[in-house]
Amino acid sequence: MTTFPDSSDQGFRLVSAVLGPAETSDLLRTLEASPFVRSRAGARHLMKHAAVSGVANDSRFLAIASGFLGPSVVPYRATLFDKSSARNWLVVWHQDTALPLQERRDVPEWGPWSTKSGITYAHAPSTALTRIVALRLHFDDSREDNGPLRVLPGTHALGVLSEAEIERLVGEIPPVDCLVSSGGIVAMRPLILHASSKTETDRPRRVLHIEYVDSLEIDEGLHIAIA
Repeated sequence: MTTFPDSSDQGFRLVSAVLGPAETSDLLRTLEASPFVRSRAGARHLMKHAAVSGVANDSRFLAIASGFLGPSVVPYRATLFDKSSARNWLVVWHQDTALPLQERRDVPEWGPWSTKSGITYAHAPSTALTRIVALRLHFDDSREDNGPLRVLPGTHALGVLSEAEIERLVGEIPPVDCLVSSGGIVAMRPLILHASSKTETDRPRRVLHIEYVDSLEIDEGLHIAIA
């Protein structure tokens, strides 16, 4: 496992060869054979799947997440993204601010609230979102032409941004394409501004996006749901 030049203070990190080719292929085959409810973009709420939980709790993954959050990290949500020429989409610049919660409570700075596939969600304040990191395991090489994740380094440190602030930062900060090979990981803070373009090739870009938190108790009376 090779860590690229350390950019953790910039809100992201690229780590190559976390899983070997056989491990990566076996996990992908298991997921493709599983009867998930799939959308055009992939499948959500996969953490309770045995294979997903297993890789999320793998010591190599926990070590990367701990590098951002400290030793006590818990994987809580997993999403499979499946982008190809047949399932193609554009993602505009944004931050990830909605978290799955065990129940709804009226806590200051949380909301608006919603329900997705039976799970309660709320948009969280920056104090909660700084306690989270996502690891994006790539089943395929992430290339310039297959809609890779793009980030604006350092923007995770600016808190939850307005649309006007996002538009201004997109015009000021040069984006970075997060390119890793199959079996590699892109680690990212949820508040870093990120986007992706449509793929321009027949090569797929399949990613297992796993999110970690330093404690399931995310605020007074609020607990993260396993999703």
